[in-house]
Amino acid sequence: MERGPSDYARIPLYGLVLVGGKSSRMGTEKALLQYAGKPQVQRAYELIARYCDGVFLSIHPDQAAVAEFAAFPQIIDTAAGVSGPLAGILSALRANPHAAWLVVACDLPFLDETTMAHLVQNRNRRQIATAYRSPHDGLPEPLCAIYEPHSAGHLKAMAALNVDDPREALARAKIPLLELVDRGALDNVDTPEQYRQAQARLTPSP
Repeated sequence: MERGPSDYARIPLYGLVLVGGKSSRMGTEKALLQYAGKPQVQRAYELIARYCDGVFLSIHPDQAAVAEFAAFPQIIDTAAGVSGPLAGILSALRANPHAAWLVVACDLPFLDETTMAHLVQNRNRRQIATAYRSPHDGLPEPLCAIYEPHSAGHLKAMAALNVDDPREALARAKIPLLELVDRGALDNVDTPEQYRQAQARLTPSP
């Protein structure tokens, strides 16, 4: 049965902070890097909590006991045969299949209120997802995006085709994309050098 406008309006929005990556290039947990006196996981959690009915961390099973993560609600990756961010997204959709999920990566220290508000305000509930266009390659930005409940079918179909990159999965769905207000808002930080540059970029000038 096709959803009507009132059905779409009732879909709750939950938040998911992806912290399950290996952080191999950084050499330490990216989610625990400090920016402006707070670990990035806390900054991301607090930012998206303003827009969501509840927020969870997406973690691997072996991260559940990390003290800094234990203070937050968690969804442990359980998607069999799927790796990377797609495993976290599918696990969240399985945990609450009637909710939409606002998904953000843990390595986006420049993500701000303006970027988040623009995404939420322009949420398209009839599409499988709402996402920004990358200013670098024109492809979807899958790790600052809203995934609707009915995205699960498409993402599972992509996983069955061995497409476990959510960027490619969204690109294949050919959804309309939003333009970033700030082209650098979704720049990620993966290496110690990028972390040093980010610290300088986020430190106010004297």
